[in-house]
Amino acid sequence: MAWAGMGLMALVAAGIVLTGLPAFLILLTAATAGAALAVIGGTVPVSLLGALPARLINLLENDLLQALPLYVLMGVLLDRLHIGDALFRVSLRLLPRGAAAPVVSGLGLGALLGPMNGSVGASVLSLSRALEPRLRASGVPLPLRTAAIAVASTLGVVVPPSLVLILLGDAMLSAHTIAVTTTGRADRVINTQDVFHGALAPAGLFFAAALAVAWLASRNVPLHEPVEAREPITRRDILLAVVAVLALVLLLGGVATGFIFPVEGAASGACALLIAGLLTGRLRWPVLGPALAEVMAITGTLFALLIGATSLTLVLHLLGTARLIGDWLVGLPGGELTVVATVLAIIGLSAFVLDAFEIIFVVVPIVLPPLLVRVADARWVAVLVLLTLQTSFLLPPFGYALMMLRGTLKQAVPLGPLVRALAPFLIAQWTVLAVVFAMPSIVHLGEPPGDRLRTAPTLVSPQDIDKRLQEMIAPPPDITSPDLRP
Repeated sequence: MAWAGMGLMALVAAGIVLTGLPAFLILLTAATAGAALAVIGGTVPVSLLGALPARLINLLENDLLQALPLYVLMGVLLDRLHIGDALFRVSLRLLPRGAAAPVVSGLGLGALLGPMNGSVGASVLSLSRALEPRLRASGVPLPLRTAAIAVASTLGVVVPPSLVLILLGDAMLSAHTIAVTTTGRADRVINTQDVFHGALAPAGLFFAAALAVAWLASRNVPLHEPVEAREPITRRDILLAVVAVLALVLLLGGVATGFIFPVEGAASGACALLIAGLLTGRLRWPVLGPALAEVMAITGTLFALLIGATSLTLVLHLLGTARLIGDWLVGLPGGELTVVATVLAIIGLSAFVLDAFEIIFVVVPIVLPPLLVRVADARWVAVLVLLTLQTSFLLPPFGYALMMLRGTLKQAVPLGPLVRALAPFLIAQWTVLAVVFAMPSIVHLGEPPGDRLRTAPTLVSPQDIDKRLQEMIAPPPDITSPDLRP
């Protein structure tokens, strides 16, 4: 039945690509079909499925999930209060005139707003709405503006403290706990702040490289009617942009460096924006009502994805698919680099059809625990996963960000010019990925020496590792106890 789970995962990917149905619905359908198949085939008793409610309750009791709706609220309010618009226009005025200015401004806006947009798909929708008309009005060619919006939409994957990093940090904590318990190592278990800190240097390197690439790639593009000539910058715009940048940098920087907790930081930012909007009169009910409805819709989608993915992963464990993949990764010949490269390839292929959240909820809990059994540096693995996700979202022609952007813009972009426009950004991203892959120490900059102390991995046979993994991932044994059956 383990291979049946592999078939379920393939059906999930096909369903998301071919049907257009909500991802959470496909995940729940696959989980239901897999559970029915397991029960009919006699592999799993019906009573064992009773582990699902407790699993969901334990999942939703995580305090870190409170940050999800708060970050989404911040992103929606920034859009409704036209703060992003002011930031874009002021940055155009500050930069030298030319086609490079709107492209660089768009990347900067993506770095500020990306962490709060909720997902790559949400970033594509919001940034295409804010940037595409202005880039088009400035005369930026369609392939270059498509590449710029796509790259800006993926910055939220690697720039702390994005929702992607928050959820990946929580998934890494669970995976690392399983690995440490399985091997008996003395590692300090990774947490969300470790993922934030590890991503800072690589994210900064890529952002700087992306800005340089954008400037060099677009400096010779002839500029049509400049946006700033039609829309004069007022003192109010300048004041709003300065205050917004300072507030966002302090807030996001405080969360990323650990001085502010993610939930408290998101709550403070959302309250500040809400109060500012009410005091200035920009958030009257005709604006506030739809904004809150959008927040609820996005938040509901995220939690539905989380529930659907948790249900599917439970079924995959019951079918033995997780054990099959774990045995394969634990027994894979080669050293650490070979195993890491294999897992990154699996995640990269998944990113062609799944958004970041879906990969974190479905793929990461299955492939990372056995990987961390072989590789002790969980922070390094987490950052490599983030960089792999980002580059996979940008790979033409099937990169998730490109597919979403093509549907949003409703314009056919020739593949050749699009590849040429994206190539410099991809080379910069691959360079950063290669640097992190070859130099794990870059993700540990500023880390206290004591945090990296760990004993040498305990020599454990593959059979013992498999046994311990099963003890960690199997449902509690008392669930099927005759005394507890109705």
